[in-house]
This record gives sequence, C-alpha cells and structure tokens, in this order.
Amino acid sequence: MDIEEVGKKARKAARLLALLDSKAKNRALELMAGSLVKNAETIISENGKDIALAEKNNLTPAMIDRLILNTKRIEDIAEGIRQIISLADPVGKVYDKKVRPNGLKVARVRIPIGVFGIIYESRPNVTADAAALCLKSGNAVILRGGKEAFHSNMAIASALSSSLKEARLPEDAIQFIDTTDRSAVLGMLKMNRYIDIIIPRGGSELIRFVSENSTIPVVKHDAGICSVYIDEGADFEKAKNIAVNSKVQRPGVCNSAETLLVHSAWASNLPKLMEAFEAEGVEIRGCERTVEAYRSATRATDEDWDSEYLALVMAVKMVDSMEEAIDHIENHGSHHTDVIVTESDERAEQFVKAVDSSAVIVNASTRFNDGGQFGLGAEMGISTQKLHCRGPMGLEELTTYKFVATGNGQVRG
Repeated sequence: MDIEEVGKKARKAARLLALLDSKAKNRALELMAGSLVKNAETIISENGKDIALAEKNNLTPAMIDRLILNTKRIEDIAEGIRQIISLADPVGKVYDKKVRPNGLKVARVRIPIGVFGIIYESRPNVTADAAALCLKSGNAVILRGGKEAFHSNMAIASALSSSLKEARLPEDAIQFIDTTDRSAVLGMLKMNRYIDIIIPRGGSELIRFVSENSTIPVVKHDAGICSVYIDEGADFEKAKNIAVNSKVQRPGVCNSAETLLVHSAWASNLPKLMEAFEAEGVEIRGCERTVEAYRSATRATDEDWDSEYLALVMAVKMVDSMEEAIDHIENHGSHHTDVIVTESDERAEQFVKAVDSSAVIVNASTRFNDGGQFGLGAEMGISTQKLHCRGPMGLEELTTYKFVATGNGQVRG
C-alpha cells in the first residue's frame, strides 16, 4: 500500500467533507449504522478468525474480551453511531462575536481540523466509532488497527466504505491501512503534509513509539491507572458498590479502577469490602497493613502501584489522610480517572481541586468517564494530556476554529 497516496486522497476528501451540511453527514451515518447491522454475520465470521489467533497466541481473557464481536456488540456500535446523528453539529458554529470600534465585525467559527490518523490496538469498535465521529465533524480519517483485530477491522471498514458510496460522499474520507507491517505506522507518522493529528490508542509501548517518532501533533490516549479513594466516614454500601463496579463491570477497559486507597479510619470495613471483591473473582494485592487486615491478600510490590492490569486484579493501599491518597494518585496514577467516596462536601471539593486528572468523580464509579456516559456520544478516546483537549474526545474536540472578520471598506491606518 502506498501510504503517501492514502494521505493525498484523505486530504482531498477532507476538503469536500468540510463543505457538507449536517443533513448529508447524518444520512451517511444512518447508512453506516445500517450497514454494520446488515453485515453483522460477515463481521462476526471475520472476528472469529481474530479470536482463534488470539487464543492460539495465549492472549489474556481481558484482551480477548476486548476483541470479541457478537450481534449485541455490533448493534451497540451501530446505536453509538445513531446517537452521533442526534448530537449537534459543531461545524459552522459562530461564537465570541464582537464589533470593533472601527465597525469591523469579528467572530470565531468552528471548522473541521482536517485529517486524523488513528493508530490503535485490539478493540475493533474503534474503527466504527472513529470513522463516525470524524465524518460528523467533517474530518477525513486514516485508520491503522492492530494485528489482533485485523480481520474484524477490515470487515467493519468495508461495511462503512460501502455506505459512503451509497451516500455519494467521497469514499476516501474513511481509509483503512490493510497491512500489519509496522512500517505503515512509521509512514503515517511522517505524513505531516497530509495528516493534521495522530491519535494512538493502546498500550504504553505503542504510545511511546508514536510519541517518539511522529512529526505530527499527537493527542495521547494514555494508560488508565485509575484509583478509587474511600474517605473516612464513607458509607459502606456506597463505597462497596462504587469500588466493586469500578473494577469488575468491565475490567479490560481503560476506565476500570486498578488501585483502591482506603483511609485508615475506615479500615474496620476493609475485610468486608475485600470479601466482596473476592466474591467477584478479584485478586487482591495489598500494602503491609492491608495484608494484616485481610490475610487472603497478596503483598503488593512497588510495580503494582504503577500497573494497568486490565484484569481482575486490584492494588489496595491504606492511607492515613486524604493528602496521602492524593500524593499517591499524583505519583502513581496516569491522570485518567480518579474517584473519591465521601460524605463530606468540603472534602469532596478539596479532592476535586487537588487531583489533576481528565475526570475527577465524586461518589460514582470510574466507569462513567466515557463519551456516551458524559453525553458526548461515541468517543475518539480519552485524552490524558492538557492540549488541545482533555477527557473523552467527542465532536467538538475534533474541531478547531478560524477567525472571520467582516468589514465595509475599513483599512488600517
């Protein structure tokens, strides 16, 4: 595959997409959702090839779960696209209007960024989510999925491409790199003439490789080392439900909790909470005081505090103050999602101000840091950096703006 030719086609398609109105884009999205459901049998069959290879290569159960597609998951992906249809189109939005003393009218107008390059591992739903979000926001996209989901991604991309043709939109608006050769990734990372932003989604090795080799701005979807802190005086049932849900509802995703921090004044409740975890099959790796309080726990190593398990494993540490919990999050977390369980509004406010993460949540599960749950529709990813966007990347985060100035013959003296 000629990577540069892919870039040229994407740039041309992006110029055409930027001219489309919402009605044309929404019609294409409806066709894309329908095509996924219509081709579900083919997609599931191709997905079976990826699952067989994953099992042969001894991928973890959590990794295999991220790969699996069935009728329900495909319908959910299609529904995610339909939700994007209902969202307001940010393109063309005019704001920050002002009239200068000389009568010059100045405003900012939301516009597409242009061409996105998405490099991702494992989860084939990213193919559809990224394509749909880029289309609605008027951007072209070049997708390069991981080898683990190669057949699934190809089948999904084919279904989406046929929809663009039916909608009479440029088919090159969504392109999939049909090779697992890593040189294709390197080629993408050097195409700053054609690609405006690179978004890597995957493990720390992929993020590091992309960051070190890209000549294009990178928006990082980094590791999800998420923490739940249980404050002194926290309600037991509330704390149990939040902590367990944060870990076990879907452990193989980035917004599942990996670390539990418990105030020592709450420690008498720890054994009951640990039993609730173990009832769900969670392995406990605890600090010295946690092991003393709950003998079934394994002693945690230094590495455990910095681990994104993506599995039914939880690192548990007892702390003597909220400040100690915040320090731990700062030193070992990934600025993704962190939760406080507390009955004190004052302490909740202090935690929210002090913890520097893309989402800080009070008295609810880490699993809510998600585009759909936050009302953004499907997401491109969760940015853990501060520029140009942070947290779930929805439609508005895929646009930028330009100044438009309108005059009536003014000249500058």
